[in-house]
Amino acid sequence: MLSLTVLISAFLIFFILLSIKRLDYAILLTILALPTYLIRFKVSGIPLTLLETMILASFAVWFLKNFLPHLKKIINNHRERTPYPFSVEIILLLVIAFISAGVSGFSAGSLGIFKAYFFEPILLFILIFNVFKTRRDLLKILGALLTSAALISLFAIYQKITGQFISNPLWANAATRRVVSVFGYPNAVGLYLAPLIMIFLGYLLYLPKSNFISVPFKKISIILTIIFSFLAIYFAHSRGALIGLGVAILFFILLTAQKRRKIILISLGVIILLSVSLPQSRNYLQSKLQFKDLSSEIRRQQWKETLQMLMNGKIISGAGLDNYQNAVKPYHQAGLFFNSDNLSNFDAQLRSSATLRAKYWQPVEIYMYPHNIFLNFWSELGLFGLLLFIWIIIKYLYIGLKLTIIYSRENKPERYLIVGLLSAMIVIIIHGLVDVPYFKNDLAAMFFVYVALLGAFNLQEKNDDLKIAK
Repeated sequence: MLSLTVLISAFLIFFILLSIKRLDYAILLTILALPTYLIRFKVSGIPLTLLETMILASFAVWFLKNFLPHLKKIINNHRERTPYPFSVEIILLLVIAFISAGVSGFSAGSLGIFKAYFFEPILLFILIFNVFKTRRDLLKILGALLTSAALISLFAIYQKITGQFISNPLWANAATRRVVSVFGYPNAVGLYLAPLIMIFLGYLLYLPKSNFISVPFKKISIILTIIFSFLAIYFAHSRGALIGLGVAILFFILLTAQKRRKIILISLGVIILLSVSLPQSRNYLQSKLQFKDLSSEIRRQQWKETLQMLMNGKIISGAGLDNYQNAVKPYHQAGLFFNSDNLSNFDAQLRSSATLRAKYWQPVEIYMYPHNIFLNFWSELGLFGLLLFIWIIIKYLYIGLKLTIIYSRENKPERYLIVGLLSAMIVIIIHGLVDVPYFKNDLAAMFFVYVALLGAFNLQEKNDDLKIAK
């Protein structure tokens, strides 16, 4: 335990010195090391993660070194300064999140959620805007994300081959193996990597064209990272991430392959018709779309219980931060009967046979969140928090589509980067329909990295227009 404390202390000293000397490198290291939220410790009884300390340390250095000394100038020139994109939304989000902590009685858990999922990711958002000024600087962030994804996916592939470092015996077993990489559960792999695949795809197409023989190292590294990341998601059996990727890739192609759009749509129609016409694929799709498999049944039960809780006096306030499990407990069913063998007259057979009831009974725990992106925000932040989150998503997509049109009209390669960012949000939304793509330290930070990147491109476009006007 002492050795870990010494290592953490030594790293933090190094990180603070790095922040003072090269703040941009410190922020890039933070983005690369987002999974370090798994390294937890306490300072004076306050629980912290390594990721949190990196964000707080780098922000403190920026604030003391770059902001305070120029505060008077900033105040005098505030009218000339272009406001951050999403600035109003971010202020409102902080206010609503703090109120939601109050709904939970400002418990230690609720304040921890406020700190780790809202306050600190927004600090990272502010740092990106103030430290990374040019397109070249923003591409460095993509490089940090690329390195992070490569490390996460390679470790997952190693787990697939060896079965090592998977604590759950069922997931470690060769016949039922599901990789987790550095995380605690398989779906975390898809939640982390799937949106990044779309960003890397845009980054790959953004780079200058070259023939196969002269493909530079950067392109090779992007291609390999995309392949490794997809394999890691596949080996994790993260179905929601794979479906989200499928939808996002179609979205990406439709926005970038304008000349072949009709061919793509016709091909998609043919694929859908073939899928529906083949009995095996039709039955599989039907079971998934009608929520007839076990995981879907559990999700559907969760959503039902969550809505019951919200409709019983919590429509406006929600359950409050870190209070979902307590709030939904009175409405929770201890389990459900799952017809895994597709028996006919299943309910009637259950009523008449205690043996069948024991066989098909599936216990269900109370999860931390409802596993639906909209119910997640509604239960944690209340109705106004949900509406604000939906507005942020809509604004993000609007800005992205607007920039895509501008860059496409001017035939700028930046359009691929923007479509990649748009497609990453599509993955988050689609996967989020059945999972929790935000309420996790690394995912909350990544969400605001995406918003910051898109906002930075939008801000640069506005500044370019102002220069032309002058």
